Amino acid sequence: MRASIEEYKAVEEAAMKFVRSVAEGNSKYAKELFIDEAVLFGYLDGQLEHGSIEQFYRNVDTVGAGDAFKARVDVVAVEETLAVVRVLEEKWGGRIDFTDYLLLLKMNGEWKCVAKAYNQNSDTVRI
Repeated sequence: MRASIEEYKAVEEAAMKFVRSVAEGNSKYAKELFIDEAVLFGYLDGQLEHGSIEQFYRNVDTVGAGDAFKARVDVVAVEETLAVVRVLEEKWGGRIDFTDYLLLLKMNGEWKCVAKAYNQNSDTVRI
């Protein structure tokens, strides 16, 4: 059964905590979204990042998004307790474009992120 439009909006609002943290260079909003056990997977400038979401928090807190930063949230799917969100980011840190996928679960009535996987656009990689 397809979720209601209101549920899609609730997922989008949850994902905006991720975007706000990245845009402001402050992980406090993302920490409201991700569970403590959340995992991270992706390549940043050719180096594999994997493991605890703490690495994402460190990246956000140490690299400002910059004035040119833009983001878009697409709610890809919402089921009863599961949602998939795609976040497009442009010019993070003034140069990097990402596509992020967030996997959310509805836990105790609230949408929480359990995993983040991302791709850095190849034309923005510096090795």
